[in-house]
Parts: sequence; C-alpha cells; structure tokens
Amino acid sequence: MELTTIGALALYALVMSITPGPNNMLLANAGLVFGFRSTIPQIVGIPTGVISQILLVAAGLSSVFAQFPSIQLALKVAGTFYLLWLALNLWKADALAQSPNAPPISFSQAMLFQFINPKSWLISLTAVSAFLQPEKAVLPQLLIICLAFALIGTPCMAVWSAMGSALRRHLSSPTSLRRANRTLAALASATCLMFWL
Repeated sequence: MELTTIGALALYALVMSITPGPNNMLLANAGLVFGFRSTIPQIVGIPTGVISQILLVAAGLSSVFAQFPSIQLALKVAGTFYLLWLALNLWKADALAQSPNAPPISFSQAMLFQFINPKSWLISLTAVSAFLQPEKAVLPQLLIICLAFALIGTPCMAVWSAMGSALRRHLSSPTSLRRANRTLAALASATCLMFWL
C-alpha cells in the first residue's frame, strides 16, 4: 500500500471515528455516568467490532449484502430500535447510578453492537472497497487497514468518554447531571436519523 493511500486511510479512519455517531454518544454518556476508567472495555470493544467487520467484508460479506439488500434493512431496523432502547434507558436513568443494576457497556456488548450499527457497516464496507487493492497482496493491506482503525479509532473513542467524564466533574448536582444525561440520550436518539439518510 502506497504512502498516499495510507495517508488517505488514516484520514478516513480519523474522520469516521471522531465524528458523532451512536458509539460516540454512548461513550460520552458512559463517561458521564461511570467515569472514564469504567468505559475502557467499551472503548476497546468498539474498534474490535469494526475490525471484525472489516475482516468479514474482505472475506466476501459485502457480496452477500449486495445480493440481499433486505439484510441491510434488517440491520438498520435492529440498530435503530437498539439505540432508541438504550437512549430511553439513559433518559430514565439516575445520572449518578453506579449500582450493579446499571453497569457500563462491556467489551463484548460494545463489540457486538457494531454488528447492528449501520455506521460501523458503512465504515467497514467503504474501508475495504476504497483502500483494498485486490491486484496486490491482500493480507498486508488488511493488516494496515485494521491497524489504522485500532491505532486511530481507539484514541478517538477515548476522547468521547473523556469528554463525558470531564463533564461529570463540572456538574455537581444530581439535577445537572440528569440534564446532561438526558441531552446525551436525545443526541443518541437523533443519530438514528443518519441510519436512514
């Protein structure tokens, strides 16, 4: 893979990872509710899920999507309902909840969420179709693509959690924390619109 292609890939990974979306809204909320340290499994689980998708797309899953568009529709519907369900729970939750009844999203939950997250599928499908050159050795290129999302995506996820955690330190009352929590829940709900645009 040429340096110019790697540069374009790095920029793509940065833009897609740092811009608002379902993962980032959930991370900001988790940082707000639980603090940064508790979101580390979620921070690592998200790029792991995206990398898993990239490998599946490269292995031929993109042709399945092309042949059966109803699968993509089902993913959009499932992703929308799941995100709205999470947003509703965030809206109703006590902003200071730290109980075992309301744990932060785990590594496996964050990873598996990518499989019903249309933005993650878009990222993976575009990464493979735009940056993988089939006439060249595929495995080294896949390694570079996966590394780009691991090395760039992970810090981007951490930024969103850190922003939520910083917000928590500046909001002292349960009422102000609850308002911030509800704002993030509303933003998470609004990201469902991008699934359908």
